[in-house]
Amino acid sequence: MVAGGVPVRAARKNAPPREDVLVAAMATIAERGLDGLTMAGLGRQVGMSSGHLLYYFGSKDELLLRTLEWSEAALGTERRALLSRPGTARARVGAYVDLYVPDGPRDPHWTLWLEVWNRSQNAGPQERERQAAIEGAWHRDLVALLAEGISRGEFRPVDAERVAARLRALLDGFSIQLAVGLPGIGREDILEHVAEYLAEVLVAQA
Repeated sequence: MVAGGVPVRAARKNAPPREDVLVAAMATIAERGLDGLTMAGLGRQVGMSSGHLLYYFGSKDELLLRTLEWSEAALGTERRALLSRPGTARARVGAYVDLYVPDGPRDPHWTLWLEVWNRSQNAGPQERERQAAIEGAWHRDLVALLAEGISRGEFRPVDAERVAARLRALLDGFSIQLAVGLPGIGREDILEHVAEYLAEVLVAQA
């Protein structure tokens, strides 16, 4: 079998580390969107032919999804670390929110998500399942954290599943506005809105 006219064994030997490709892809997508990413251009950045890249990834959509999965793996490690650290559940919910919300317009991670969502209507069932698996990890971690706060008496006895679903919908809505650079909404504004919502929903009234 050959890839781009080069034997597969040689292609594997000469390929740059997989992470280098994903880092370069993420930077390009964040700067110019998926439409601005070409296999030829990406290949020049990492010293790899477009034929080799197509062999490894198959398509730009697959490259996009794998780049998101790689980015999410790093965020997942960070998320699990902050959620397992000592301290109140309330403080860790705040840390979760801080990690969730984009840093600002064209945040690289959120740009990946926007591109994936934009292509979801035409995605196949396997691609949708992979996307759902990523979102499910964020949801499960939040539900577990809310349940812990309830069991400790820090939070009111709410339905953790429903509150988690609503909180993530709130975060997604605000985060999309920030990521695309809509005027009138800043990161601190979002954090303030979410803090007010959490206080209304979770904190027991004296």
